[in-house]
Amino acid sequence: MSLKAIIVDDERLARAELRKLLQDFPDIEIVDEAANAEEGVDKIETQNPDLIFLDIQMPGRTGFDMLNDLEKAPHVIFTTAYDEYALKAFEVNALDYLLKPIEPKRLADAVHKLQYEVNKDRAGINGMNRGPLTEADQVFVKDGERCWFVKLSEIRLFESVGNYAKVFFGTNKPLILKSLNSLEERLDDRVFFRANRKHIINLRWIEKIEPYFNGGLLLELKGGEKIEVSRRQTVKFKEMMSF
Repeated sequence: MSLKAIIVDDERLARAELRKLLQDFPDIEIVDEAANAEEGVDKIETQNPDLIFLDIQMPGRTGFDMLNDLEKAPHVIFTTAYDEYALKAFEVNALDYLLKPIEPKRLADAVHKLQYEVNKDRAGINGMNRGPLTEADQVFVKDGERCWFVKLSEIRLFESVGNYAKVFFGTNKPLILKSLNSLEERLDDRVFFRANRKHIINLRWIEKIEPYFNGGLLLELKGGEKIEVSRRQTVKFKEMMSF
């Protein structure tokens, strides 16, 4: 199982050192390197890697800023000089964090974790394809200083708030700078449904369906949210759900 990887780090010596350490892992093929966030985005979108080794602190824009510019996030292993206490401030559930200087044993642990995750993904839906974002794809969500990687299957609701969209997963409701229309274009319409002007719901998260005013429907999600389906969308919803 060969995995394509890109190293994004502003320090040339750090990139060379990591390349050298990765020679012990023939399954990982370094297809490119980038020295800053902008270059990283270009190379990731061109090469479509399975994995990125990413430095957090880089001049100009951080590794988190770079992830925020990607449409969907590959697996990420952070390589950073931050200590563990500083890392706890980030809520990013990345695959792993490697503290510099990188220890071969810690790198081996991270690679094993990666192989486990990739096998799990490939057994389900392959998230590395183009076209609509699938349930298995993970997206990077950044709201102020707080960051998350989230599988789309965990997102139950998108709500329009001006030029932003509020993303509902777990107990979190961060805002992202995206319109519902642009999200709707990219999401798999077999899973995500535009209930009304302000909401896109994940159909797998519906708990209860009730008739509502003017021939519409009221949906209750497993998170407790109640969403009205407009009359026009109710017709579409009933066709989809084979009522």
